[in-house]
Amino acid sequence: MAGKWTNWVGNQSFKYASFAQPSSEKEVVKAVKKALEKKQNIRVMATGHSFTPIVETDGLLLDLEKISGIKAVDPYKQRAFVGSGTPISALGDPLWEKGLALRNQGDIDSQRIAGAISTGTHGSGTEFGSFSSILRSCRIVTGTGEVVEINEKTPDLLHAAQVSVGMLGVMVGMELQVTKKYKLREHIDHEPFSDVMRNFHERVKKNRNFSFFWFPSEESAALYNIELPPGEKATDTCHVKVFNEARESEQVSDVPKRRVDRSYRIYPMFYSPNFHELEYFIPLERSVDCINEMREYMLKNLPLSIFPLEIRSCGSEDGFLSSNYKRETLVVSVSGMPGVDYWPYLREVDRILGRYDARVHWGKLHFLTKQQLHDRYPKAEKFIKIRKQFDPKGVFLNDHLRPLFAQ
Repeated sequence: MAGKWTNWVGNQSFKYASFAQPSSEKEVVKAVKKALEKKQNIRVMATGHSFTPIVETDGLLLDLEKISGIKAVDPYKQRAFVGSGTPISALGDPLWEKGLALRNQGDIDSQRIAGAISTGTHGSGTEFGSFSSILRSCRIVTGTGEVVEINEKTPDLLHAAQVSVGMLGVMVGMELQVTKKYKLREHIDHEPFSDVMRNFHERVKKNRNFSFFWFPSEESAALYNIELPPGEKATDTCHVKVFNEARESEQVSDVPKRRVDRSYRIYPMFYSPNFHELEYFIPLERSVDCINEMREYMLKNLPLSIFPLEIRSCGSEDGFLSSNYKRETLVVSVSGMPGVDYWPYLREVDRILGRYDARVHWGKLHFLTKQQLHDRYPKAEKFIKIRKQFDPKGVFLNDHLRPLFAQ
């Protein structure tokens, strides 16, 4: 069945020749083998939250929505066995009922877990890696239609699978490292930029989750649905978000900007799909210089740069294509307005952050070249060799990924 697919913000769209929505591993194998017989390329869709064309295929488009839910829980090892099509938002309640929770989350919880893992989606906090860092095992239908189980006994394969951007095959099930359930105490404030930067590194280390949006103009806050305190100006100020663990006995509170609740109820915020985002990762120790340079550049480029600059941190992890491979990182996110020619602006952001040895978020706009891939990702060559073992004919590559990862 042919059709057309479009992502959540409408900047990626393509036509595919075939579509399948399998409900089991066996049906995934059948769909993959059928596509191989037709010599079709294959990609897997999720909720379409990526801004890059990583889903694009003119062949078979797979939807794993029916392979969903928590299949089993090991409360002693704090592991959860989950279907690949499970939305992050669907994990909170059932894990909580078992006394467990995700270690960390990001601003959006509507993505499916396999997509979040495969692209290195993340929250904030140097104690935590991205979603990919909690993957402990998985089953993948490869480019030959075989099923391969990857686990901690095969560390190289596991580290390749943790951020694979769907290039090893179709991930049909996974084992996640979770943690004991916990409450969060929210502390959100409106602060001058200079105050935030004065003790930036101390606040990153002191708090479980510390992040902020910097506003370059008066229009900036409303673009991300952020309400300012009455009478306050937005320009050159920050919306600072701090989350720390609350005591187990602490009462739930819905006081705005001071909530206390189950962790998975505190993390998410609402975004209107009115932006196209670039997100790069640089070594954490270079944060202050980088943020100051980005601020100066964005102030010079108004109104192209009216969207907030989002700043987070992320902990070191082992995924070969992870943006946080073996280093703590500063996460820098900038956005362009749909319908506006923001490409020269974003290319200059790429140039600035490139001087800081920037790695990219695979689901966000980027300009990474093959040379930069090998310069900035120490295990890129190893990943490419494993990718070829799993998919010798490159059926899980597309025009966006092939220039970087085909040998």
